[in-house]
Parts: sequence; C-alpha cells; structure tokens
Amino acid sequence: MTFLGISGMQYSGETLGHSRILLAEDSNVFTSMIGMRLKELFDIDVEICRNFEDLQLAYDRSTDPITLAISNINLPGAENGEALEYLIDLSIPTIVFTGTFHQETRDKLLTKDIVDYILKDNVFAVEMLAESVCRFLTNHRHHVLIVDDSPTARALLSSRLKRYNFRVSTAENGAKALELLKANKDISLVITDYNMPDIDGFELTRRIRSVRGSHELRIIGVSSSSDRHLSARFLKAGGNDFMLRPFIDEEFYCRVNQNLDTLIQIRSMRSVRGIGDVKNVA
Repeated sequence: MTFLGISGMQYSGETLGHSRILLAEDSNVFTSMIGMRLKELFDIDVEICRNFEDLQLAYDRSTDPITLAISNINLPGAENGEALEYLIDLSIPTIVFTGTFHQETRDKLLTKDIVDYILKDNVFAVEMLAESVCRFLTNHRHHVLIVDDSPTARALLSSRLKRYNFRVSTAENGAKALELLKANKDISLVITDYNMPDIDGFELTRRIRSVRGSHELRIIGVSSSSDRHLSARFLKAGGNDFMLRPFIDEEFYCRVNQNLDTLIQIRSMRSVRGIGDVKNVA
C-alpha cells in the first residue's frame, strides 16, 4: 500500500486494516465519504456511530480495544459535546472532525489532549482526515529524543508527542542524550533545548552531526530566548529546524511532521538511486 498525503506525507507499507476505528458522525454524506476513503487507502472498516447511544453501545459490546475515534463535537443525544467528553474520559485517542469552529472551540479542544482536529469547511477535508489517521497509526515507527534540563519542559514535549503516538525518550542533558543516541540507533528526530548547563544545544548538534548526518536523523532546536539569531546558529551547527517557545500546538506538530517526512523521502531516494546520488541532500 502506498499513500501520499496532501502535506507531503508518504507511507508505503502493509495495510492498516487491523486497527479498530470508530466514526461518530450523523451526516450520511461524510460517513459514506470517510468510510469509503479509509477502506480504499488503508483497508480499514470503520464502525459508524450516528448518535451518542450508538457510540456507547460500540464501546460496551466489544472487548477489542479502540485504536482511534473520529468524532464530531455534537451528535444526536449529545448536543453539548458529551460524546467527545465520553471518548476522552475513556482515554480513547480522538480526532475531531467538525464544521463548528472558532478560537474558543479550538482552545477548548486542545486542553482535552485530542490527537488532531479537522475542519469540514473545504473540499480536501476527507483527504486531510485520512492523512491524520495514517499519521496516528504509523507514528509509533518514529522514535523521538527530547533533550532539555527542565523537567517541566521535558514532560510537556513528551506528553505532546505521545498524544500523537510517537515513541519518546528523554534526556536531562547533552551527555545523557549522546548515550541514548549511541544505544538507540532507531532515533530519527532530536528536539533539543539551546540553554543547557553541560553541553548546550549548539555543541550537542555538532557532536551528533559528527557521527550521524541529516539523512539519518533530524534535529530541531528550541529556545525560550528572544534572540532571533539563535535559529541561524542552530542551522549552521547542523540543525534542520528551530522553534521559539511558547509553541503553538499545530505549528509544533507540523514542523515535527515535515522533518520526519523529509527524512523518509531522503531514505526513499537513497534506497532507489543509491547512496552516492543523494549524499548531499539535507
């Protein structure tokens, strides 16, 4: 199976039909479009729940774990968001698919630790939803290392990445990060703070780049500093991207995805054409 998403995501691998996905949506048009598209792309048979009672029954009648839920904010029998609250209370990863949206809604959704939200207001909505589903179901293949001397910062980033189904390791300093990288060759993304006491983010990036190139591992530098020149220094040290705190959730996830998508594309090119043809791709 091969899938190319709207944002540039590429996935080539086995079907994802083993996943149990609930679709809580009362629109016949959208249930039909989503059901057919996920079946066509990933061989997934979604379970459709057209009202709150259907959703509760779907959970109660089967002991098979629910991999992912796709839910409208409002359903018949749950006109005030009770369906979403129900899914979150059960710790079921959920993508919100909604046509009702404004800033206040967005802020409330993100406090609930949903996986993602997709708006119904454009012709690409179903394709964007399919990509979000594919990312969630395949993100566990990516191992991300967070390096930060602040326990709070490590916990926040770790929580965000685990919400998206990534495998996550953390390091409280540069020395520990280098140990983890040596022991875990599958780490494909490092997110490192700049200001750390032993080895700062620049030096850590340089040391990583001395042994692993951008075709093997991507590096995103982060900082709370107001110094806009830090991004240039990170990039010149061998980093691939840079972000200033505080993050906007959507931008953070987008930048993570873009770096991993680039890594997959580079690996694919190297596999097809041979190492020498793309050795300078960054």
